[in-house]
Amino acid sequence: MNKQKIISYLQSIIAIPMFAIAMPLSGVSAIPDFTAITNTLASENSVIKTQEEVIREEKAEKIDTLLASYNSPLEGHGMKFVTEAEKQEIDWRLLVAIAGRESTFGKHPCKRVTNSFLGYGSCRINFESVDDAIEKVSASLGGNDENTAHHYDGKTTLQILRKYNSVIPNYPKEVVRIMKMIDDDGEKII
Repeated sequence: MNKQKIISYLQSIIAIPMFAIAMPLSGVSAIPDFTAITNTLASENSVIKTQEEVIREEKAEKIDTLLASYNSPLEGHGMKFVTEAEKQEIDWRLLVAIAGRESTFGKHPCKRVTNSFLGYGSCRINFESVDDAIEKVSASLGGNDENTAHHYDGKTTLQILRKYNSVIPNYPKEVVRIMKMIDDDGEKII
């Protein structure tokens, strides 16, 4: 083969596929833009949840379901209860159960102070909001508040409850019963 024929041959094997990509046949759509594919994959991946997120949502739903059954003003705060319990390493059902025992799940909060549905501080402590109360009391019970750490740090759930209300002998038992209403995993609460 002479040099010109070789050049023509090489040009044809390069040019034909390029025309096929650049000029799609009628009725056949062009090759999609790779940016669109990447964006589609990214948006699909954003709805994929980790196992921890799924479990967290299930716990929050159990809390909100119980609160709804009592017509509680705390309904909708299930996720806040769960995330704060995780942060403070306390049982995720504990604060909700205390709210159930102290104020019928927020229906009868302390009258002298604001957002005090947990009976915390013998109804002498104001909270800015429901979320503020959940955050501060969770931190306290988890032993992560410098003012109350000596009462709660390193304690089991039952020890926390005995310290939280040392006046009523059956208080821990009553709160544990409510915790099991939220979710009875069959495990003994210690």
